[in-house]
Amino acid sequence: MKTPERGNSGFWSMLRQGGVPSAIASVMGGNSAQQMAFIRSLTREQRRPEMLHTPLNKLKTVIFDLETTGFHVQQGDEILSIGALKAEGENIMEEERFYTLVQAKRPVPQRITELTGITQPMIDEAPPLIDGLHDFMNFVGDRVLVAHASAHDKAFLNAALWKTSKVNLGHRVIDTMMIARWLEPHRQSYALDSLLTGRGIPIEGRHHALEDAKMTAKLWSSYLSDISQQKRAETLGDLYDCLSHAL
Repeated sequence: MKTPERGNSGFWSMLRQGGVPSAIASVMGGNSAQQMAFIRSLTREQRRPEMLHTPLNKLKTVIFDLETTGFHVQQGDEILSIGALKAEGENIMEEERFYTLVQAKRPVPQRITELTGITQPMIDEAPPLIDGLHDFMNFVGDRVLVAHASAHDKAFLNAALWKTSKVNLGHRVIDTMMIARWLEPHRQSYALDSLLTGRGIPIEGRHHALEDAKMTAKLWSSYLSDISQQKRAETLGDLYDCLSHAL
């Protein structure tokens, strides 16, 4: 969706600053308006240059995964569930976890139910999308996001954030698939299952957003250990630089 021209900037400027006009808030409902404003304020200024100097062993991250109605966000596929947990450096904070189903307008295809276990009645009873996004973004805070094959997740998050709050994801995102391509350039497969097996990480509960996030977190932790031992990168900026040259 194209952003409106700046000539009609009063309303959109207020949205960009995290606010919602009172008339619109009345129509939306106060709670939704506050959630929208919170999401917008949180996504601003997430790419602070000083964050690039953060040592990888102290980097605060949220490793996340989504389940969706399909793989084509441009064709209307939507988020069904969000799973995530926090880490600091290699330390995975198992107790700091997040999971929610969210309502979707597109019906849950049978193949997705067979793959994920998510049924239409579960989605019908789930929280609205904006509630799920608000809670997830609150869980993330200002941490760096980590995902496997992150282009898929970023596209769906951006679509959902724009639909609910007219904002794009501002957080930095690290892709464990890109790290795998850098560290192990001669692998035949960079699929999550293959990488988990290669690292001796048990595969349990695949295609459940939280379980996939847990396994991706273990993969991320394993990669950080390798990077540290091999002295290949010390800071977040170093890591981005190495990944950019590996493409």
